[in-house]
Amino acid sequence: MVVGTLEARLLVRESRTLKDKRQVVRSVLDRMRGAFNVSAAEVGTHDDVKVATLAFAAVGFEPAAVNGTLQKIAEALRVHPVAEYLGGEVTVGSEVV
Repeated sequence: MVVGTLEARLLVRESRTLKDKRQVVRSVLDRMRGAFNVSAAEVGTHDDVKVATLAFAAVGFEPAAVNGTLQKIAEALRVHPVAEYLGGEVTVGSEVV
């Protein structure tokens, strides 16, 4: 079993309050969970009205497949209409026993 993670930062330009940001974050997390069957959560910058730090975790049998899924998530975040993708880091670990 191989575990991989993606930590991504998003800029929510139109957000004026934490409530506005939470709506966008919830939408993004739900969409990625549904489309890619991954675990997802907001993991940082909770008090920043404009920036969200999200993490996604995927599990699979082959590192290439896990990496591919996380890269597809990063690409989906890049083209999101409301949140601007500021960057992210993909980490695919070795086999877990």
